[in-house]
Amino acid sequence: MLMLELSMADLLIELPQDFLSRVTTILATDCGSTTTKAILIEKKDGGFRLTSRGEAPTTVEAPYDDVTVGVVNAAREVEELTGRSIIGDDGLIKTPSTGPSDGVDLYLSTSSAGGGLQMTVAGVVKTMSAESAERAALGAGAIIIDVIAVDDGRKDHEKIQRIRALRPDMILMSGGTDGGTVTHLADLAEMLRSADPKPRLGAGLKLPVIYAGNIEARTAVEEILSDVVDLREVENLRPTMDRENLGPAREAIHELFLEHVMQQAPGYSKLMTWTSADIMSTPNAVGRIMETIAAEHGVDVLGVDIGGATTDVFSVFGGVYNRTVSANLGMSYSVCNVLAEAGDSNIARWLPFEIDVDRLRNALRNKMIRPTTIPQTMQDLLTEQAVAREALRLAFEHHKSLARTLKGVSRARTIGDAIGQSDSGQTLVDMLSLNMIVGSGGVLSHAPKRAQAALMMLDAYQPEGVTMIAVDSIFMMPHLGVLSTVLPDAATEVFDRDCLVRLGDCIAPIGTDKEGAPCLKVSLKTGQELTVSFGKLVVVPLGEGESVEAVITPTRGFDVGAGKGKPLNVKLSGGVVGLHIDTRGRPLALPSLSSQRISKLKEWYAALNICTE
Repeated sequence: MLMLELSMADLLIELPQDFLSRVTTILATDCGSTTTKAILIEKKDGGFRLTSRGEAPTTVEAPYDDVTVGVVNAAREVEELTGRSIIGDDGLIKTPSTGPSDGVDLYLSTSSAGGGLQMTVAGVVKTMSAESAERAALGAGAIIIDVIAVDDGRKDHEKIQRIRALRPDMILMSGGTDGGTVTHLADLAEMLRSADPKPRLGAGLKLPVIYAGNIEARTAVEEILSDVVDLREVENLRPTMDRENLGPAREAIHELFLEHVMQQAPGYSKLMTWTSADIMSTPNAVGRIMETIAAEHGVDVLGVDIGGATTDVFSVFGGVYNRTVSANLGMSYSVCNVLAEAGDSNIARWLPFEIDVDRLRNALRNKMIRPTTIPQTMQDLLTEQAVAREALRLAFEHHKSLARTLKGVSRARTIGDAIGQSDSGQTLVDMLSLNMIVGSGGVLSHAPKRAQAALMMLDAYQPEGVTMIAVDSIFMMPHLGVLSTVLPDAATEVFDRDCLVRLGDCIAPIGTDKEGAPCLKVSLKTGQELTVSFGKLVVVPLGEGESVEAVITPTRGFDVGAGKGKPLNVKLSGGVVGLHIDTRGRPLALPSLSSQRISKLKEWYAALNICTE
């Protein structure tokens, strides 16, 4: 199987090289749904560093109806903190810089204000062409509000009614390999024509529809749709059964996002004249920095951004980038969806105290109707972090279901494989090959103690082998993502030195056994030797920037990456929490008895020096 992706060279925005070589000051903003965040990056002592940060309420809605007001307010806070003049007398950002403390050389921006990019995707087969279209749209930073397919089980009139009601920003239509089906694509086009969909923004404008299907069906699709929608045609995103070509569709989505969505959102047409490069959607920018880091360091990366309404998961495994968004899983606006999907028992299992089910439900309902409140007691905080574990877990399960090899590809090796091969592609997520997990979002980045963020990610993701656990310090990944399209080296440098807070490597063997049974031995080159039994969570002091060569020797039934019972030679890195040794089992299982479960949770919290009272 071959999955085609854009190379890092394809992602770069072309600015004059002689100009880029002189860049020393960069202002970047991220216009979120509620807050606009600005960061100032400066070149000092030969390297780029974050020097200041400001924020202000986003002003895309009434009474301002102009996103640039929030941008200017956030930039003025940076001015006050640094003494650098950034806003001119005309109210515009001064670029390029005209002096050592006057203006900036580059101004870049990302945005998810106004609800971000909302898309519907349509395909012939739900688990093949429609899923490929979903991956293309998600990778371009979209929120998928529906997936329409010939075989999705709904009647045509139900699909038509759904398309009319949703009012997406655009539709991505796909299906058929080149030279394949034409009839089904014509039927899809007829369905769209009957629905006569209208865009969410821009009254009177035609809805953008990107056609990325069988080239043989283009003429039929044009005849049916060209007079009712703004039709754009790109290369087939599934030209053959064993090949995916997502790049052209993603680029078309980005272009239409700028032309249609951004142009219609209040103040964005003005903001687009200020920036040195195209405005990028926030999730698309986060994905770009993930791709950049994976490519620069040659590692497999898993990232998450958990917000109030949605949880985005990003991954790069073997050079293949995937993103999913769980639009119903969040920590405030969508917290009751987490309760409904996970169940109160799954949330309560992470609490180191007894709690009445009605009290738990009411606490989460109060959070939903008062989304800006923060925990007032230790029990409130631990309850919020228990919800976060389930939101992270469920979003990760969703991600694994979409980050897969291509379905429909012949891969039979045995009779059993042949019978089941059409059910599903294999997930690309390989926890043993994973090098780093990066957590972002308020509940992780702003946890009172970094150890709390580490424990939430260990519990939710259950890493295997040796994996670095890290968090985004102040949520600057969107800013660095758009910067990576212009100056990838600068973005990587700031990401490593100022954005990424390394919590420490985690050693986690795969396997289960009885509590207290021998599990593994860690022999450090410093002469220290640690023997850890099954069911433990141990933190070894190893600070940020420190590393040590080690040999990890699991017992016969456990595997840390070299095979069951086989030793692994590895370089271990520390962090602000330390080196984690997690022998709680994979998969992790909690005691069924409430008293034993609470006792075990308190033991794990104590191991990371986290208070529970």
